Amino acid sequence: MKERIRQLLEDALPLVDFDSDFLFSELDSLGVTTILMLLSDEYGIKLEATDATPRNLKSLDSIVAMVEGKCKNEKM
Repeated sequence: MKERIRQLLEDALPLVDFDSDFLFSELDSLGVTTILMLLSDEYGIKLEATDATPRNLKSLDSIVAMVEGKCKNEKM
């Protein structure tokens, strides 16, 4: 899942360093919206503005954890 998310996001946001430990600080509002929309469409989950927190978007690993959590919760 991590590599698929990386590929999706790098294709959509080529100027963003997804290896950064401070990923959230590199994102503008359009970048955050793009991430939420891409992941919602790809995984069939509902991501909202409230999910766009510095904690959830801190790094690629935290983005993956957010998606995994949403996938798990929506299957219940």
